[in-house]
Amino acid sequence: MSSSNLFLNLFRNKDSMRIPAGQTIFKEGDKGDVMFIITEGEVEIHEGSVLLENAGPGSIFGEMALIDDEPRSATVVAKTDCRVVPVDRRRFEFMVQETPFFALAVMKVLANRLRKASVRIASSH
Repeated sequence: MSSSNLFLNLFRNKDSMRIPAGQTIFKEGDKGDVMFIITEGEVEIHEGSVLLENAGPGSIFGEMALIDDEPRSATVVAKTDCRVVPVDRRRFEFMVQETPFFALAVMKVLANRLRKASVRIASSH
């Protein structure tokens, strides 16, 4: 099962928030204590003026703040009207402990984003 399908299957029926198109969900440098799973719509993830990723249903964002307690490393804006499920630290730690595939799926997302960042850095030199 793909990471996006796993996130959707685990969180589709959880309490979601509606985010209107154009709304900033969080900004680079903000304190973060929640990650989000997109159940509907699309968001843009920016670092400064660089668009890092367009993320859609089944994608996650904001997970790094739950892992390392550092400020947000990117700004996320709703590209379309969205529904997202917030996952706080307590729920995140529970899911990591009780559902090993959840932890692997989060790691897969992080690894994929790291690889893309490496390619961007290499191509800018």
